[in-house]
Amino acid sequence: MNHILARRAGAVAAALVLGLTGVPAHAANPAGVASVGSAAFATSGRQVVVPVQARCAVEGPTSATSTAVSEPGIRFGAGTSSCTTTVVDPAHNVTETKSVAEGTDFEFSALISAGGPRLKVGKWRVSCTGTQKGTSSGWAMDALSGFADLPKEIPANYVHEVKSTAGKVLARVTFSEVILPDPNDGSMAMNLIRFRFTEDSGITGDVVVGAAACSPTP
Repeated sequence: MNHILARRAGAVAAALVLGLTGVPAHAANPAGVASVGSAAFATSGRQVVVPVQARCAVEGPTSATSTAVSEPGIRFGAGTSSCTTTVVDPAHNVTETKSVAEGTDFEFSALISAGGPRLKVGKWRVSCTGTQKGTSSGWAMDALSGFADLPKEIPANYVHEVKSTAGKVLARVTFSEVILPDPNDGSMAMNLIRFRFTEDSGITGDVVVGAAACSPTP
């Protein structure tokens, strides 16, 4: 079915010694950041850019909002982010960080001209929490449309192929993309949804919906 209305949610933890098979190496992650998403892609000779929306950081700004933005082939609805630091043990100055981004009404229509579907996510949330012991991330999505035959439970780093009506793969969409640094310092980053396009799509570039990253606290 193309229309999926049930909530899909998941979580991933990254302790100081944890490694996830198949997760790409990356530089160390920041103390805590989150954003609604961004896009930079080219199609039919047109460059489409949506700057990073509603970015927050634990160092400041600790919260942000973004209004709906629409460009040819893509739309981000209104969103918010918050990056907070909480003292959980005052006697020993132990803190916990939580970086959260939430968004609504995402739509990607740029694949329609290549015979692909209109892709929608009605509501979503992604978060990253940092403690002294390590980090963890969580996510949830509601009201997906156009993503045919997704599994009932979506695991981390799940790659979904978006196909045309002729059966050609136009894009590979990674859900809950987890990125760990190498060497592993316990930090992590998560892109809730990331689009990568094939040659058959006629599109080049990158689209990210919902991003959060964090590191263990001192």
